[in-house]
Parts: sequence; C-alpha cells; structure tokens
Amino acid sequence: MNLNVSDKHLNNLIKTVVAEKLGTSVVKLKFIGGGSNGKVYCIETNDNRRFAVKAFRIKGAMQKESKQMDELSKHTKTKMPEVRFLYEDNETALMGMSFIEGKNVLNPLFVFKSKAQKQKFANDVIDTMLEWHSVTVDKFGDMENPVYDNWRDYYIIEKQKPFLDGLSKLADSGKFSKKTLAFLKEATEIYNNLPGESGKPVLIHGDLNIMNIMADPKSLELIGIIDPSGSIYTDREYDLFQLRNMWGDIFGLYDTYKSKYKLSEYTDFRVAYYGAMNEASCRLSGGLIMPLWEILCNNRLKKEMKKLKAKK
Repeated sequence: MNLNVSDKHLNNLIKTVVAEKLGTSVVKLKFIGGGSNGKVYCIETNDNRRFAVKAFRIKGAMQKESKQMDELSKHTKTKMPEVRFLYEDNETALMGMSFIEGKNVLNPLFVFKSKAQKQKFANDVIDTMLEWHSVTVDKFGDMENPVYDNWRDYYIIEKQKPFLDGLSKLADSGKFSKKTLAFLKEATEIYNNLPGESGKPVLIHGDLNIMNIMADPKSLELIGIIDPSGSIYTDREYDLFQLRNMWGDIFGLYDTYKSKYKLSEYTDFRVAYYGAMNEASCRLSGGLIMPLWEILCNNRLKKEMKKLKAKK
C-alpha cells in the first residue's frame, strides 16, 4: 500500500507529531532529500535541537528500517541515526531520528575532490561495510528469521521470481518494456546457470549507495551512514551493487571492496544483474522510479553479459 508523502499533507502533520512525541515545537522544517523508500525532512525545534524525520512511501517499511538501523548500529563504529520516535496512521508513517551532519555524497560537489580524498573516503566506507559482513549466521534470509540453507534458493524464491512475474504483468498491460523484460529474462538464465555462491550468510546494509552516505563537504571525510533498506542475511555480493549505483564508481567504492576481499570470477556479472533487477523492481514496490539509474544498470549488465559470452 502506498502512503501519502505529499508536502501539503506532511508539513503540518510533522509539526503535530513532533510536539506529541518529543515535547517540543518545530520552528523550521526543510525537505532535504528522498529516494525510492521515502522523503526526509530536517526539523529545528524551539529548544535548538535538530532531528531528521522520514516519511515512508510504503506501508510496513518503517518498522523494518527501524529494526535494521538498530541492528546495524550494534556492529559498526560509524555513526548512524538513532531512532527517536515512530508514528503511524492509515495514510502516513513517520520515523524521527537523530540528525547526521554533512551532505550525502550524491551531491555533485564531491565529484571534484582529490584522488587521495576519494581513496580515504572509499577505504572508510568499505571498512564499515566489512564490519557488517563479518557478522554471520547459519541461514540466509530475513534479519529476524533467516530460514534458507543457501543463498541461491532465497534469491530465486523471494526476489527473482516475484520480480519477473510482476514485471511480466506490467509488460502485458503496457507499463513495462517487453524488450527490457526479455533482456532481464536472458540475464536471469545466465545467472541461474552459474556456479552457486559458497560464502556464509552475512549481515548487509542493503542500500549502501552514495545517496545514503554522509560526508564532510570540505574534506569528504565519512561522517555517517543512513537509510538501510532490505538489511538481511545474504551472500555478500548482494550488498555490492549499490556501491556502483548513481556515480559511485567515481569514488572507487566497488573496486576498493574487491581490493580488500577476494571475490569470485563471476562477481562482476552477478553484481550487475542484482543492480538491474533491483532498479526494475522499483516499479513493483511503489518506490520512486529513476530512469537514468535504470539505464545505467542495464548497460552495465549488457557489458558483463558480453564478457561472459566471450569467455565461452
């Protein structure tokens, strides 16, 4: 179910909820960003405090993200938001959090930082990611109840099949490109016939792209990480596609991970496949659709498919 995230609806409601939950009044409210899962506002209160308030697009997402944030925070030294309140009614879900300073690295000003600054930033981000990937359990699946013995079964049953079934219905109704669907099905056949991943289930952030990484605008020093989405126990490769999303490659995040942890010969293809499938699936979840990122992901997957075919 899609929730109401219009500014007209949220502006007064956020002020009312903050007064009720935090016992203070809002003197300034500013929209500061958003993505496929929600919109985020910075609020300043009359007692000189600042908080972030996230309005979720999809019903049920708030509770999951709150639990994921708490769990991820336990396993890293990097700053993450602390949940201050949760509010929900029939058409709205709001989560109040401590405010993380800095700017998200999607901001174009970071593109022009020095090579040394970018490498230091990449090292700090990937070291944080590796902290989470050091947390292992016996089964793959949801954070609260992982039940699958292997990653491939989890991904095909819980992600791949529902994605393709849903996209097929959209294509039949003219709401998704049949050409793109055929391309994703071809990639899926390749994916399903590759050797299976053999790693242990690890804890992942699930949405670690540059939009969710906060840094100092002058130095590119890592300040904090926000907005986990789909934080589950998976094969570690499934956490890597977001590193390349948007213009993440400018900062060398994905290459830095590969320099710190040995991955398989099929990792580049699988990461590209996960990225393309994830972008297409935003059409099913009610999340925000970003056509540019979708095109970039599909083009990357096409290149990796050509490389695999050339090896045969």
